[in-house]
Amino acid sequence: MKKLTIFIIICFISFSSILANTQKNEKPFVIPELKHWEGYTGDFIITNKTKIVCHKNNRELLEAAQQFSSDYEKMFNTKLTIEEEISKGRNIILNVANIDNIGNEGYIIDICENIVISANSLRGAIWATRTILQIAEQNKQSLPKGRITDYPDYEMRSFMLDCGRKFIPIHFLHEYIDFMAYYKMNTFHIHLNDNGFKQYFNNDWDRTPSGFRLESDYFPGLASRDGYYTKKEFVELQKHAERLGVEIIPEFDVPAHSLAFVHYRPELGSKEYGKDHLDLFKEETYNFVDSLFMEYLSGTEPVFRGPRFHVGTDEYSNKDSLVVEKFRYFTDHCIREAEKYGKQACVWGALTHAEGITPVKIDNVLMYAWYNGYANPKEMIDLGYDLLSIPDGLTYIVPAAGYYYDYLNCEHLYNNWTPAQIGNQKFEEKHPQIKGGSFAVWNDHAGNGISIKDIHYRVFPAMQTMATKMWSGTDTKIPYEEFNQKRLNLSDAPGLNIAGRFNGEAKALIKIDLLKPNKIIAKETGIREIGFEYSVSFDIDYQEEEKGTILFESRDAVFYLSDPIQGKLGFARDNYLNTFNFKFYPDEKIHIRICGDQEATYLYINGELRETLDKQTQFHNEGKSKMYYVRTLVFPLEKTGDFKSEIRNFEVRNER
Repeated sequence: MKKLTIFIIICFISFSSILANTQKNEKPFVIPELKHWEGYTGDFIITNKTKIVCHKNNRELLEAAQQFSSDYEKMFNTKLTIEEEISKGRNIILNVANIDNIGNEGYIIDICENIVISANSLRGAIWATRTILQIAEQNKQSLPKGRITDYPDYEMRSFMLDCGRKFIPIHFLHEYIDFMAYYKMNTFHIHLNDNGFKQYFNNDWDRTPSGFRLESDYFPGLASRDGYYTKKEFVELQKHAERLGVEIIPEFDVPAHSLAFVHYRPELGSKEYGKDHLDLFKEETYNFVDSLFMEYLSGTEPVFRGPRFHVGTDEYSNKDSLVVEKFRYFTDHCIREAEKYGKQACVWGALTHAEGITPVKIDNVLMYAWYNGYANPKEMIDLGYDLLSIPDGLTYIVPAAGYYYDYLNCEHLYNNWTPAQIGNQKFEEKHPQIKGGSFAVWNDHAGNGISIKDIHYRVFPAMQTMATKMWSGTDTKIPYEEFNQKRLNLSDAPGLNIAGRFNGEAKALIKIDLLKPNKIIAKETGIREIGFEYSVSFDIDYQEEEKGTILFESRDAVFYLSDPIQGKLGFARDNYLNTFNFKFYPDEKIHIRICGDQEATYLYINGELRETLDKQTQFHNEGKSKMYYVRTLVFPLEKTGDFKSEIRNFEVRNER
């Protein structure tokens, strides 16, 4: 009996071991969440011997394979070669075929002895590679074996960035294409002109800043002096987007939000409704707008390459029926001008606000449903419009403005929202006339000190959340708390760290014993910058420096030992100079510590907090209008400047 008992125990242990070894793999975490997962057993390890297999006569698929190989190398320093035939060992095989029930952007990934990607389109194949990269990023190049079947609920998954009021550098737009593609967001709406609010500028339209962000040959001098994109730059941006499955929708906002055009041609401004309104009763207005559209939409290789163009048409006056009917006429005119060049016209919804009898084209027009008081979604659907869901009360970020959202309420959106929710109206999921959703960053408060890094810190969690809700809809199975924790394990995109994040334990990222002229140990550090919740400290034996002397700089910021204006300790980014009220004495020996977070930048002298550059409240319009001025800094570390002072014990930590 004793021997029998021992035998049974041994059998039970052996059976348990077999059961453990055949445990089906759990669904991997991916943003957006995978629709369907069938777990197998075991793992697929990607190594430098893994090949990407792709038929080289399919040029577009080959480009996708090359992009995948390049991105993988950026992330893991592992080069995956591309072959035409399946070889011995492990392969990642890309196919485009006709597959039922996954739509145009869907894909299937079988992870067994090989990884086999099957998709109906190039875009679907690209999305499959993003899924593989995300899984590998979280699992040290290991993928659980299993079968993924994935496809989006909504065909348009969009983000809009206001570049009109704040110039956004072209490199940031390129990075955002990579960022969006990593999360399968397929539409990048770029708002190319706009203006500030006159109440912050002495109620004077002539002093109110405005921006038009494209080089113009038809209208020399129209492009803004504080920043614009050349036509060549904008074309290359669109080509970059196309390679990653992202469509760029450019927007010229007319006839309101049009102060940049009135600053250029004052006769176009409305005397009755304000200079930011084009005068719709003047023939010159139509001639100007038609010429503007022609410059960027016409020709065999137009500046605007994509299938859609946004013509604006929001927030114009509806003071009386005369202006309402003229606005409706103008809207219809702009739609037909865009269509003349083969573009689908996109418009901001305004036809409830501008209710009238003048017909406005409906067929093949995409209306952005942003505020139900301006365009009632049900009424617009009943008329026959296709809608993009971008409800302002849920999806608008206006940095540091004090209204709308500074940061989106991601938990509420994750648990409650899909594009079927437009304001207080809820439609059936996947309604055929609701083409998708979007969220937006509006830089309403021109001149408020906001940096591109501040924008990104707001967008990063929103992008991850909105990507999930526009792809997966109501099919999300992961609780928000788990999602919010796991999302931080994913980067912006392959090789991209816009926020300067360094996850994990708090630690010293850089230690340099001595920085001194002709004896600089690390002119270039290998780290571009350190993001919020950081500390930079050093001991300095100060020697008198010229104004403009740099301690550290990177592509997006400069930190000065002696700023260019007053010779104070300070920093510059996004064309804003911020200084501490601190200037070194000659031959002074002290300890400096600079800390930064999403709210402020802090200066410590010999361990004592000396000054906080936090959000400044500025009052305008006789105290009736308030603007917050932001003074944050993602600290630059790419390379040191040339200075006379001796600096010891330089240390950077990813904690305050």
